[in-house]
Amino acid sequence: QVQLVESGGGWVQPGGSLSLSCALSGSDLSAVSALQWYRQAPEKARAWVATVTRSDTNTADSVKGRFTISRDNAKNTVYLQMNSLKPEDTAVYYCRAFINGRNYWGQGIQVTVSS
Repeated sequence: QVQLVESGGGWVQPGGSLSLSCALSGSDLSAVSALQWYRQAPEKARAWVATVTRSDTNTADSVKGRFTISRDNAKNTVYLQMNSLKPEDTAVYYCRAFINGRNYWGQGIQVTVSS
C-alpha cells in the first residue's frame, strides 16, 4: 500500500526556517518521476508550491528563492527546505505523487508563521 507521510511542521517566527519531509512507503521513490509539495491556507484553495523530477526542480513564484525542494531516493524521502518564512506561508502543507496511474496525497502537516 502506497503512503506518503509528512513531518517537520510546526510554529516559527517570521524570518525563520523549517524543513519538511515526505516519506514514501509501498513504492520505490527512484521509480517516481515527479513529486510535488502543495499548501492550503485557511479559506483558500490548495496551491502548488514545488516540484522535483529526476533531473530538475521548480518552485512557485511566491516561494522562489526561499524554498528548496529535493529528493533522496536512498531514503525514499522528499524534502522542502523553507527559509525566510513569512506569515503568508502559514498553511497545511501536502506532498503528492502520481504512481502507477494513481494520485497519492499525504495527510498534510501544519506550518504556522507568526510572531
